[in-house]
Amino acid sequence: MSEVMLGQDVPTCSDGVSRCWWCTESELYRRYHDEEWGIPVADDNRLFEKICLEGFQSGLSWITILRKREEFRVAFAGFDFTEVARYGKRDIARLLKNEGIVRHHGKIVSTINNANRALALVKEFGSLSNFFWGFEPVRSTTFGKKEEIPTQTDESVFLCKELKKRGWTFVGPTTCYAFMQSTGMVNDHLKDCHQWAEVERARMEFSRPL
Repeated sequence: MSEVMLGQDVPTCSDGVSRCWWCTESELYRRYHDEEWGIPVADDNRLFEKICLEGFQSGLSWITILRKREEFRVAFAGFDFTEVARYGKRDIARLLKNEGIVRHHGKIVSTINNANRALALVKEFGSLSNFFWGFEPVRSTTFGKKEEIPTQTDESVFLCKELKKRGWTFVGPTTCYAFMQSTGMVNDHLKDCHQWAEVERARMEFSRPL
C-alpha cells in the first residue's frame, strides 16, 4: 500500500485513511497502529509483554520488535511472567542462540528479573493492572503535530522511579512513556488521525481497575 502524502504528520494512505506519520513504513506497522496502539490493556500478561518489549526496543526501531514479536512470545512463554520467573542459566543460554529475538544478554536477563519483580507487584497490589493503571495521567491534551508529543512526562518519570525502587530494570522514563502510549493510558494519536476518535471511545468505555 503506497501513501499519498497530504500532510507530513498525518499522511493519507492509498486506502483513503489518514494515519500518524510513524506507521507508514509497512502493513505490519499500519495494523499495529490501527488495531492495537493506544487501545487500553488490562490483562497482566499483555502488560508485562508490552513493558518488556519496550525495553528490548531501546536502541532499535519498533518495527524491528514488531517483526520479531511472535518469536518473542514463543521464547518467553507468551510473556506469562509466572513461567518466565523460573528461567535460569540454561534458558538464558538458549535465548542467546535464538535468532528470532533480540539476542542482548542484558535485556534477556532483565526480562527474567522483571518477571520476578512482577510477581512481587501482584502480591502487593493484586495485579499488574492495578499497579500500572494507577499512573494514568489526568489530562485532556490533544496533539496536532508530532513535535508536540513528549518522549517522557512527570507520570512516566514517577512510574520509572517506582519500578526501579522495586528492582525493575530497562524501564527508563522514555520506555515507561512508550509503554503508557501503547497500553492506552494516554491517547497520543494525532488529532487528525482516523484512530484518535476510536481510541478516545475505547478509553471512555474501558473499566479501569479499582
